[in-house]
Amino acid sequence: MNRKSAKGVLEPINQVYSYLKDKETVTVWLRDMRDFFIKGRIVGFDEFMNLTLADAIEVNRKKDTQRPIGTILLKGENVLLISQQK
Repeated sequence: MNRKSAKGVLEPINQVYSYLKDKETVTVWLRDMRDFFIKGRIVGFDEFMNLTLADAIEVNRKKDTQRPIGTILLKGENVLLISQQK
């Protein structure tokens, strides 16, 4: 994508870097895990979108429970969506 023709559009890797730099809490949805999502702070990532999250919490939407899991590495091929936690 040409940067000039995409004014205002942020490439995905730059958005992830922004979350890392600003130490924002994010929500990460995983492939084939409809009842769960992970909340945490991105402390590292690579070009394959493998993510390292700190202070991660596994949230079970079905049971309405949360389980602290600490620092976790998520394989990029399993990451479905990353959103800013508000």
